[in-house]
Amino acid sequence: MTGHEALQLWWVLPAGFALLGHGLSLAGLTRAQRAVWVTARIVEVGRPAHGASKRPGIPVTVAFRDPATGREFVLPNDGRHGDSVEEAWVGREFEVRYPPGQPHRFRIVLDTMGEKNGRLAPNCAIVLLLIGLVIHATVLWGYPWALLGFGALLTALAAASPDIRQARARDTLLATAIAVPGHVVAVTRDIYTDGEGDEIINHAPVVTFTTLDGTDITVLSRNGIPNPGKSLNRELTIHYAPTDPAIYTPDPKADRRDRERAIGWIIILLLLGTASTTTGAALLL
Repeated sequence: MTGHEALQLWWVLPAGFALLGHGLSLAGLTRAQRAVWVTARIVEVGRPAHGASKRPGIPVTVAFRDPATGREFVLPNDGRHGDSVEEAWVGREFEVRYPPGQPHRFRIVLDTMGEKNGRLAPNCAIVLLLIGLVIHATVLWGYPWALLGFGALLTALAAASPDIRQARARDTLLATAIAVPGHVVAVTRDIYTDGEGDEIINHAPVVTFTTLDGTDITVLSRNGIPNPGKSLNRELTIHYAPTDPAIYTPDPKADRRDRERAIGWIIILLLLGTASTTTGAALLL
């Protein structure tokens, strides 16, 4: 087989990975499906140190019961056990998973959509396969196939995006937001390097506030606080959803603009995808 012929078979790898992943999922043999899934609750909340990295999130101690033994485990999460927690309060619940018989290897899973069936990776392989097929068709048959293929993919991805649904859900929750005093107790600091080698410093304030029912909340605020690097000990007004304190904002107007911008981008992508698909189809006809 020549090198050119081998390149023609590029699709075998992503297609094989996707088929294997979905086959394992149907058989219930993925790592996620074989794991133990239980509900954990936060029993202790710490604070990131001032000037520390935001990557580990808010240090919390979680408690959960192993269904196989009935034993309760109380374990710290220092950012190395799955998703980092950025909104924490004693009593908050979420799901954790771990290999059978190894609860100390627990991982926090804040968004379980697609996680429990183990199909996230195979679905990513399918997307890569489709993108590759469009590029392959473009090389073989010309740019109308690029317009048709990428337009169809863009339309499908935009239509399947959860951004509009999430923005509307957040808007509904914040419509009845309650305003309470907040206080910046620390500011995290992370240094990144751009493509030209320049350093970019990112700050994220750690904010505490108390809900009307007396629950103490600690959050890692990424948006809505001006000049975050100099916000230590700043007093704020926090607006939170009464049914879910994890939904909050220090700046309702800016938060609303962000939601409108997210919806606007999805609409633009839908229009671009539709226009590209229509143009590609017209050129082929």
